[in-house]
Amino acid sequence: MSGKNIALLYQALSPPVIDGLRKDGKPGGYSDGGADIAFTLQQHHRSVITPSNNPSAQVVFDWVFPDTQEGIDAALKAGATHLWLNTVLFEGHPIERVPATIYKIGQTTKGMQRFDDKFETNYLLSQRNLPVAQSYLVGEQVHAGILSLSELQKKIEQGQMSFPLVVKPVRGRGSQGVSVVHDFSHLKTTLEQLQQEQKFGSYFMVEELLEGKEITLTIMPPIKGSDRWEAHSNYWALRPVHRFNQKDYIAPYNGDTPVTENSAAISVTELQSVEMQAIVQACVKAAEIVEARAPIRIDCRANKAGIFKIFDLNMKPNMTGAGRPGREKQDCLSMISVRAEGWEFIDLLDMMIASSWR
Repeated sequence: MSGKNIALLYQALSPPVIDGLRKDGKPGGYSDGGADIAFTLQQHHRSVITPSNNPSAQVVFDWVFPDTQEGIDAALKAGATHLWLNTVLFEGHPIERVPATIYKIGQTTKGMQRFDDKFETNYLLSQRNLPVAQSYLVGEQVHAGILSLSELQKKIEQGQMSFPLVVKPVRGRGSQGVSVVHDFSHLKTTLEQLQQEQKFGSYFMVEELLEGKEITLTIMPPIKGSDRWEAHSNYWALRPVHRFNQKDYIAPYNGDTPVTENSAAISVTELQSVEMQAIVQACVKAAEIVEARAPIRIDCRANKAGIFKIFDLNMKPNMTGAGRPGREKQDCLSMISVRAEGWEFIDLLDMMIASSWR
């Protein structure tokens, strides 16, 4: 990793409202994961640029720069050659103004803004014949592509959807704002409450509930080989992770319950099953379609027949990892996959550095 001076960015900027939709920021702006990454890189003698000359393992903001113009300029002035985009990007973000010589670890602004729209993304994937959970947009102000509640009720009465259903923000984050509704009255009150809160926007997704096993897959970008991993000329999948101990089909917020307590990598035997291979191949294809520049995570669930469908593609997955004192249980879902293959956090980080772009 010689010649690479890496600076971590965290989310200090609030994403703009896009088409009437808002993505609620994560408390701390992913600074915890950024500190995990920077600390681990430094522990393994990678060159890390930090705001503090003597960063403390317990102080997250000693390790990460804000993703503001001032923060980016400070990182570059300190000598950063690689900016780790551990933040939510959007078109017009200051990262677009960095010199062309600077490498980036993360997604493009255009790609993240477009594919952070869960409905548009799922629609695109379904148009490419990938298995995707059925959904509709529902809102108070009806226009092209957005149904009124009464129009959705007609579709339910006609058998085009059936309860239970999932209600969720179009530009959501994790399980925030996600509910399972069991009848029309429950659906109506849930949508009304979300609209009154004005936290996520003026319309929402109503999606079929897949009642079978839930898994999540981390899809990696193409990468050159090393003495620790094979070369991959195409996108490739890490071991799927089984999600369990959910409440009414919804995973608890990872800030309350570490994912290491309700998730585990599937066995090699299960990975070879026809159903699992089919969804792995579908998720790899999905990463191709969205042209991911860094790891993405795709959540899938099986229907009653055992067929898996995609329901959420995440362009900015959480990327925390055990390493800093007191963070022993903070491996993210991608790290559960990584450890199942015999790798460590530093191996995942080095793979991500190897897929940097400019």
